[in-house]
Amino acid sequence: MEVRIGVKQVSREVVIESAQTPAEVQEIITTALTGDGPLSLTDDKGRLVVIPTDAVGYVEIGVEEAGRVGFGSY
Repeated sequence: MEVRIGVKQVSREVVIESAQTPAEVQEIITTALTGDGPLSLTDDKGRLVVIPTDAVGYVEIGVEEAGRVGFGSY
């Protein structure tokens, strides 16, 4: 699942591929934004991304999508 984080005063987004469910990611983000600590997410390769909560502009949580096989359109 893809998570996009917009950082204030930065033109590029931080994009993370996470193995967690959308509900788990939403809980982590909500807890970080309502608390005092930074936003910390781990990607699917085990890397830790830490962003100060006062720098977060927006967070877009993608949906889990099953891979498509073939060339047909659906």
